[in-house]
Amino acid sequence: MSPTTAPVARAWRDALVAVLAGFAVMAVAASAGLALAGAGELPGGAFPHVVAAVVLMAAGGSVDVTGGAGFLADADASLSVLPLSVSLAGALTAGWLFLRPLHNRAVAGARGLLARAVPLVLLWLVALTGVALLSRQNFAVSTGDSVLGDIGEVLDAGPTVGFEAAIPASLGFGLLWILGLLLISLLVSRRAPLPAGLVRFHAAVRPAAFAVVALLLAYVVIGIGVGLVVAGTRGHADRTLAVILLGLPNLVWPALTLGFGGAWEGKAEGPFGLPVPKVLDEVLRATGQGSAPDLSTIDVASLAERDSRAWWLVVLAVVLLLGAGVLAATRSPAHVRPWQHALHLAVALALGTLVVCLLARIQAQFGLSLLGIGDASDLGGEVELRPLLWRTVGFAFLAGAVAGFLGALLPRRRRNEPGRRSPAEPARPAGPSAPTGR
Repeated sequence: MSPTTAPVARAWRDALVAVLAGFAVMAVAASAGLALAGAGELPGGAFPHVVAAVVLMAAGGSVDVTGGAGFLADADASLSVLPLSVSLAGALTAGWLFLRPLHNRAVAGARGLLARAVPLVLLWLVALTGVALLSRQNFAVSTGDSVLGDIGEVLDAGPTVGFEAAIPASLGFGLLWILGLLLISLLVSRRAPLPAGLVRFHAAVRPAAFAVVALLLAYVVIGIGVGLVVAGTRGHADRTLAVILLGLPNLVWPALTLGFGGAWEGKAEGPFGLPVPKVLDEVLRATGQGSAPDLSTIDVASLAERDSRAWWLVVLAVVLLLGAGVLAATRSPAHVRPWQHALHLAVALALGTLVVCLLARIQAQFGLSLLGIGDASDLGGEVELRPLLWRTVGFAFLAGAVAGFLGALLPRRRRNEPGRRSPAEPARPAGPSAPTGR
């Protein structure tokens, strides 16, 4: 193999490992979570197809929900939810494997980074296409002793519901997902190389970005701890573990936004609901308090009306935000001033909150109408959860600014000690040659 083709081959090899490992980790997490949720008992060999659909959605794909009962009934079904536990597992795995070969260099050209990123993106889309082809299944819906059930049994036209991957949309959103992952990976890693023209932005971007990612992961770790305690003390351990494996960030990241003053709105109607704490389900079913007549506003105050322990969300957010401010400051060069720390963390937290708001929203509904007239039995249901975007992102900016400023004051003396170099400052070369990294 010639010296020219060797780096290309290594790039494709590393990309293949990252893609296979990322999808394998997502498949394991999805399989375990679905099995604990009872999906292993689905008929007709449906379990692998359901796992594929969950992995597809976790990687940014789109699934269309279908249903009906021949000429007897129509179905109105839709589903928009991202299983963020599965997404996070795949993102951490693929991101780490993407960065690992880059840690042995200090500066890389844009062409060098593209040579690493393009194979991974292309292979990711190929794997996503394969998963999308498996994401297809139909299920019969039990209607019990309803009129629709009796007629359907006689005419062999029982109601069904199913799903099918929307392949063009899945590839489009999947492309955005993997590009976003690679960008975030480069932003949070202080050891990954940057093009020479972007090195000057290192101190402004990377410490704050790393602090926000660490804050989000801290909430996940705390959520895992709380979930394990709940699973061990309150019964239904399988359901709790299923939530941890499938959608824990869907709960804890909105909890972070509530803690610093953000708000969400939503509703839960019919027999279907969300695997959420009881107090949140009660607020979702108490309609008429949101911006729309049928939506409820979810913030710390509305939760505390039913359970005063909700105020602990504020305490937790204050403590962890201050920790994020200190972390960002300790990873920054000593010459960065407190007001600059405040601005950097404010922007980073606002952007991170915007991403959380876009990823954690939920919309799901299903309804059957008999011969176009009304709902059949109690099969209709709707669940919705969406952020009050401007309020939540605005409070994130303010909270990040305060945390960044206070966090910069606490470690300032230690960072300004003579001879101490911040970990974010690149080492000066001992001679005329450029640094080669660790």
